Amino acid sequence: MKLASLLSLLALAAEAVISTPVVRSPNYVSYDGYKAYRIPVPSNVDVDSAFAKLAAIELRRRRETPNGAWAVDVAVAPADIARFEASKGRAATVLSHDLGADFARELTGSTTKDTAKINKGEDANANALPGLEWFDTYHPYADHITYWASLQAAFPKNSELITAGQSFQKRPLQGIHLWGKGGKDSKPAIFFNGNVHAREWITSMVVEYILYQIVTGYASDPLVQKVLDNYDFYVLPVVNPDGFVYTQTTDRLWRKNRQTRSNTTAVGTDINRNWSVGWGGEGSSPSPSSETFSGFAPHDTPETAALAAYANRLRDLHGIKLYVDWHSYSQVILLSYGYTCTGFPANFDEQEALAKGISAAIAKPYNTTFDYGQGCLVLYQSSGNGRDYLTDVGKAQFGWGIELRDTQYGFVLPPEQILPSGIEIWEGLKYAWQQF
Repeated sequence: MKLASLLSLLALAAEAVISTPVVRSPNYVSYDGYKAYRIPVPSNVDVDSAFAKLAAIELRRRRETPNGAWAVDVAVAPADIARFEASKGRAATVLSHDLGADFARELTGSTTKDTAKINKGEDANANALPGLEWFDTYHPYADHITYWASLQAAFPKNSELITAGQSFQKRPLQGIHLWGKGGKDSKPAIFFNGNVHAREWITSMVVEYILYQIVTGYASDPLVQKVLDNYDFYVLPVVNPDGFVYTQTTDRLWRKNRQTRSNTTAVGTDINRNWSVGWGGEGSSPSPSSETFSGFAPHDTPETAALAAYANRLRDLHGIKLYVDWHSYSQVILLSYGYTCTGFPANFDEQEALAKGISAAIAKPYNTTFDYGQGCLVLYQSSGNGRDYLTDVGKAQFGWGIELRDTQYGFVLPPEQILPSGIEIWEGLKYAWQQF
C-alpha cells in the first residue's frame, strides 16, 4: 500500500474515534464561578462537623501529616464564596478560581509538546489504531467504546473484546482481554479497572495508555513480550458507564453510579463502598444521599456484583497476580487494607517493597511523587472497597488501588497532563513487569 493511502486510512480511523459530540442535558449543572479550596483540618476536629454548616461540595480529603491532620478540598458556589472565605478564608488555599472555565477546557482538545516528540513515525505501525494524539484530550463515552474496538482490531490474534456484566442502566461493562503465546485464558490474571468513580476521567485514559503500549509494543519490546506471555490481561477501562456519561451530559462532579431505589429519592451508590469485605464500616455511609453510600447490602449494585463475579472467575481460572483499581486524585499507591487501619495482608512487606520500586520508577520521567502504603493510613478509611475484596476473596497476590495525578487540579486535570500521566505510570508498571 502506498504511504499516502496508508496515512489517509489512519487519518480516517483517528477521526472516527474522536468525532462523537457531547450533548448536554437540559438539567446541566453549571459550575461557572465556583471556586475550589484546600482547607487544613486538625486531627482532633471531626471533618464532617467542620463543614456541616457551610455550603460547600467536598471533593477530597486526605491525611497530610503523620499526626493525622487532614487536607480537605471543597468547591463553593459563587453566592456562598464571601461567607465561606469569612469563615475559612485565612486557612484556605485556592485551587481553582473558576471550575466552570476549567471544565470547559476538557473536551476542547489540545496538542502537547510531549505528543509531538513521542508521536513521530509511530502512526504507520499502529494498524489503523489512532496514535498518541488520542491522549491529547478527553473523550465522550461512545468514542471510548470505538477506541477499545480499534485496539482489538490492531491486535486480532492476541485479544478479544469482553463484557463483565451490565450497569444499572443496562450499559455493558466492557473492555479488552489480551494474551501472549500461550493462548487466551492460559495464564494468571492481571486485572485492571478504571472510572469506578464517574468524575475521575483521567483513570480511563491512563488505562487506555497502558493498553496502547502493550498492543503496539508486543511485536518488538522484550519486556512487553515477557509480561504478556506470562499473564493474561483483563482490562475494563470504564466500569461506571452510567455515571461517566452523566458527568459529560449533566454534572461533571458526579461520583456514584446512577442507581435508583424504591425507598429513597436519592440517586446513586458508591460502587467502591459496595463490596462485601468490610462492608458498612467506617469510611462509608448508610445514607443514600451520601457520596460514599454503601448500598443496603453488599453487591446490591449491578456493577459491583458483576465485577465481583468476574474477579471470582479469574481467581478460579488461574489466579490473580495483580489487581489495580485506578482512581484520582492524590498520587498514592494504596495497599490493603482500607476498611481497617490495624490489619495488613500476610505478604504486606512484599507488597510494600514492590510499591516502593514502582513509586521510584514513576518519578523518573517528570519527578512526580507517589506515596505508598496501607490505604487506611496513607489516605483515609474506606470500607467495602474493591482492593480489599480482591485481596481477601479474590486472593490476588497484589490487590491495589492507585490514585493518579495530581494534587493541585484535582478531578479537572488539564488535557495536556493526560499523556505525561500515562507515561509515568507505564514506567512504574515496567518496573513491576521486571519483577514479575
